[in-house]
Amino acid sequence: MSSSDIFIGETIGTAILILLGGGVCAAVTLKASKARNAGWVAIALGWGFAVMTAAYISTPLSGAHLNPAVTIGIAIKDGDWSNVPTYFAGQLLGAMIGAVLVWVAYYGQFQAHLTDREIVGGPGAQDTTAKAVEAQEQGAGPVLGVFSTGPEIRNVVQNLATEIIGTFVLLLAILTQGLNGEGDGLGVLGVLITAFVVVSIGLSLGGPTGYAINPVRDLGPRIVHALLPLPNKGGSDWSYAWIPVVGPLIGGAIAGGVYNLAFA
Repeated sequence: MSSSDIFIGETIGTAILILLGGGVCAAVTLKASKARNAGWVAIALGWGFAVMTAAYISTPLSGAHLNPAVTIGIAIKDGDWSNVPTYFAGQLLGAMIGAVLVWVAYYGQFQAHLTDREIVGGPGAQDTTAKAVEAQEQGAGPVLGVFSTGPEIRNVVQNLATEIIGTFVLLLAILTQGLNGEGDGLGVLGVLITAFVVVSIGLSLGGPTGYAINPVRDLGPRIVHALLPLPNKGGSDWSYAWIPVVGPLIGGAIAGGVYNLAFA
């Protein structure tokens, strides 16, 4: 596959991934959404189906990495690093495009949510829970969770370990499914299995940090959150932002090494 195919495929695929994944977060979070408070199971299923849809769309062009951790794991497995920068560029651009599309699709809900006094404060505000106060102190705005992940308990070692472990599981599952003839992506059944693995990780390991397990899934939308003209949006929590980038990259690299040692 050519560099242009890889870039286009990863841009489109990652945009779809974030549109549908971020979309379920918006649906569950935002005021005036029909799916508000649908819960964690809805989020885990939504992200799993987002991975499935994005992968089926982009596999013919790029092999559907959609995640720098996947790209790193495959590069370590195969020893070919030549297209890694192209994959990374398409993935980050696609993640940012997808986050903007979530904002467009839920524009009215964002406005209603971020002008509600009970949510953003002001006269009559009632959201004075310890969690809300802590979030404000840490710079996480009231809709940041639609765009990016964040920990329930801030502990650098635990948060980093959780992201490493979750991504390790994802990559080992991908690598052991057997890549297609070109060695760049999963087959039809492999994509479906991977989607279920993402749901499993969300249900089992997503509680502590929100399971980024993908650097651009977190970084791209976080950048968009910082740039969008959202009223009362609060901070983008940049002090935490390195963990969902570094953790998945480490997890992907470890999985690639383990695969070469145990399965190759």
